[in-house]
Formats: sequence, structure tokens, C-alpha cells
Amino acid sequence: MSGQYKLSYAIQDAVYIILGILFSAFAMKSFLVPNHFIDGGVTGLSLFGHEVFHWNLGILIILTNLPFIIMGAYQIGKGFAIKTSIAVIGLAIVMQFVPFPELTKDNLLVSMFGGFFLGLGIGLAMRGGCAIDGIEVLALYTLKKTSFTITEVILAMNVVLFICAGFYFDIETALYAMLTYYIAMRTIDYVIEGLEAYTGVTIISGKSEEVKEALVLRMGRGITIYKGERGFMKDSYEVSHDCDIVFTVITRLEVRKLKNVVHNIDSKAFVFTHTIKETAGGVLKRKVAH
Repeated sequence: MSGQYKLSYAIQDAVYIILGILFSAFAMKSFLVPNHFIDGGVTGLSLFGHEVFHWNLGILIILTNLPFIIMGAYQIGKGFAIKTSIAVIGLAIVMQFVPFPELTKDNLLVSMFGGFFLGLGIGLAMRGGCAIDGIEVLALYTLKKTSFTITEVILAMNVVLFICAGFYFDIETALYAMLTYYIAMRTIDYVIEGLEAYTGVTIISGKSEEVKEALVLRMGRGITIYKGERGFMKDSYEVSHDCDIVFTVITRLEVRKLKNVVHNIDSKAFVFTHTIKETAGGVLKRKVAH
């Protein structure tokens, strides 16, 4: 990779991390902290400690993330640990010195928008190659030591946190914390995986040449061809034929059109789809010159 590309990626990562810090701080200072709300994960643990012991939130964020930064250095790499350290310290500084206005007292709005902006911040930081919230690093470490999945580990840790919140505050606070965390996680998914979901389509047809021509020339799609065999029916298992297996990526709005095109060529074609959250490179959209 050339120096120019390295610099470009470094700048892009820096922008993601800075935006992640600002959105995370905005979520906490404008929504969660003034209304005594908590979240899940390491951020939720910091907020819980702040509410219970009234310690400085910025310092708590650094202390609670420190073990996960060290863990991340061994599990993921030193570059990740350095970026995460910078991001966490930057978040603590912004929390301490940058004023954000309190926007609402409505509990539902606080939970929804606090979770949204916090998830947006954490997701952007992850796109920049670091983790403001280190719970997934712990889950990754636990995964290697036990048979539990990452989802199960994160869920278990958050259940403990929410139960503690229910006992220390009240059930309503714990329920709002769950809602905040859920919204934050969904937002992180969108930021990390991409807002525009594409659909991967695989087509197996005896008329693959016509299908390929239709996809490329009529729909303007890029295609990939796998060499395969078709046949192997119950009554004629020994009979098979070489065929081209066609794979392409389209937008969700084009799924019906593609199926209609293929069906008009070969009504017996086998077509199956799966969702692709984010794509890069290749021929995704192309206007065909007439």
C-alpha cells in the first residue's frame, strides 16, 4: 500500500474516531447523565458507577475501559489498543470540558435518542478501528476460553448490570436502560454493516447463457460465474450436467425485477437470495447505454 493510501486511511479513521467521541459525549451529557439514565456494556457500567458513587464520569470511562484496552492489545493488536486508548482519553476530555445542552426530560425521548446517538458514536469509533465500549473485547476473550458465544457473553454481562440497576434504582430505570441499550446496539449494527442492504442472488439454470446476458446487458449488473453440476434427481441420480452458477449483487428494490427476468427465461431456474449488509468495489450499479 502506498504512502498516499496509508495517509488517506489514517485521516478517514481519525475522522470516524473524532465523530464517534463527539456523538458519544453528546448522548451522555445531553440525554443520559442529566436524567440519571444508564446503558449496557462498559459505558453502562461507567454510568452506573457515576450514579452510585458520584465519581467523575470521564475518569470512570478510562478506568473501566483500561482492562479491555490491555486485553485488546493481546487479542486484536497493539494498533487497536493505541487507537482505543486515544479514543477513550479523548472521550473523557470531551466529557469533562465540552459543554452540551440538556435537551429533554421526557424519559422515552431520553432513552431513544440517548441510545441512538450513543450507538452512532460507538459505531463510528468502531469504523475507525477502535472501541469506545470494550465489552465486545471481553466477549471475544471469553469466547476463546469457554464454549459461550460472543452474544451469550454480552447478554449475560448486561443482564447482571440491568438487575443491579433494578435493585439500586427501580424497575422502570432498568427497563429504560434495556431500551437504551437495544437502540444503541441496533444503531451500531447500521453504522458498522451499512445502511443500504444489498442482496446476493445465486441462480442455477439450464439456460445460464441467456440469464448471464440478461443480467449484464439488460439489467447492467456485474456477475460472477461458478462452475458446477446440476441434475442428481431422485429418479435419475446418475444423470448430471455441467452448468454455470451465476452470482450477482443487487439492491433490495431490484429483487422482484431480477426474479421476473430469470423466470421469463427459465421458469424452472433455482434462485436463492441472502442479505449483504455492505459492499465495496465491483459493479454494483451501472447504467446501460442505449
